[in-house]
Amino acid sequence: MKKMFYGWWVVAAAFCTFGLAVGLPYYTISFFYDYFGETYGWRDVDITRGFLYASLLTLWVGPLVVPRVSPRKLILIGTALTGIALFCFGNMGGNIWVYWGIWVIYATGYFLSGPIPHQIIISNWFRKNRGKAMGVLYVGVGVAGALGARIVKPLTENLDFHRALMIMGGLMLLAWPLAIFVLRDKPAEKGLFPDGADTAPEEIKAKPHSFRYLVRRYSFWLIVFGSMCSIGSIGAVNFLMKLVFKENMDPSITDPEQAQILLNSTWQFSQMVILLSSIGGRLVIGAFADKFPKKWVMTVSYFLSAATIPLLLAVQPPANPWVFSILFGFAMGADYMLIPLMAAEQFGVSTLPRAMAIILPANTIAQTGFPALTAYFQELFGSYTIPMYIVFAVGIMSGISIALLPKKEKEPVEEELHVQDTRGASA
Repeated sequence: MKKMFYGWWVVAAAFCTFGLAVGLPYYTISFFYDYFGETYGWRDVDITRGFLYASLLTLWVGPLVVPRVSPRKLILIGTALTGIALFCFGNMGGNIWVYWGIWVIYATGYFLSGPIPHQIIISNWFRKNRGKAMGVLYVGVGVAGALGARIVKPLTENLDFHRALMIMGGLMLLAWPLAIFVLRDKPAEKGLFPDGADTAPEEIKAKPHSFRYLVRRYSFWLIVFGSMCSIGSIGAVNFLMKLVFKENMDPSITDPEQAQILLNSTWQFSQMVILLSSIGGRLVIGAFADKFPKKWVMTVSYFLSAATIPLLLAVQPPANPWVFSILFGFAMGADYMLIPLMAAEQFGVSTLPRAMAIILPANTIAQTGFPALTAYFQELFGSYTIPMYIVFAVGIMSGISIALLPKKEKEPVEEELHVQDTRGASA
């Protein structure tokens, strides 16, 4: 009797753990940036570069740890570290070096429990329906992020931002029961094959390519560069959106307390709409990725993401930014999800851990570096207008890079010789 396919239970559990590990902290931490600045007297550029410094110091985590450790164990360790970091953010003083040090803990937790282990698990469980499954997985990020945006404002205003951060840190541990009792790294652990098939697909049987193989392919570097440009531009919007709103606040609002409440409300509205819209983007684009060439789906998504950036500059709080939030959220949801799908298609699911162990740190540097660089340009130019148009240009470059991906790239000579030697030895 054929066993029931367990993969969708894995998707349901990963939906929750991914939302807790990434959606809740990542999409709410920028809410506290203006509080950090007003409480401790820090500049925007000092606040935003904490994540950048941490990403540079934790680059080794991806290539060294991820391919060697069970994804489930990575989720357990990473969510614990993320929770510790949020708790520390809530208890820190005004020493900027302590603040930057806490970001190192957060970045390590993000690398370990964030996109990579969840992408690997879903890619192992699905082949034909990988796009749909990955889309559902990323919906968890949008749902958790939207819930976080909904609760962080009343928590902060009714308690204070210190206690709000500590409560968020405690929520990270909700991922543990699901990771321990429900998630499974591979279908083989349940005596199954991907998609519930009767036999293993060829890509499961294939041996993973080496890091050397990957770095010798220009298609790999096009994906790295294109995804860095896209994720970097999205990161600049996500982390600096509230500060851009603050700069563009209606000048007729002169009462500081009223301005803060309106600023918080505008950010909350925009973030919730963005994350809810991202759910539609992930489901629609995930389905498209299973039916149409992923290269062109990814290219269109990247161009759409870039096109929304000028809309951000047109927002003047307390006006609600409907158009910007819906379009940006839809494109953002698709952008993050398409990277592992493209990498798996180009290099095989067995090589995905190694490919993403390079791609994710590179993306994280862009995701954290662009906000810091944009904040620096804000000081240089006196506003966020020119810096955000620079970010827009970078976003356009992301679409161009993916459009240049070749249909078929010649295998490196060393890899061909290795294959010939292997065949000769087996003969």
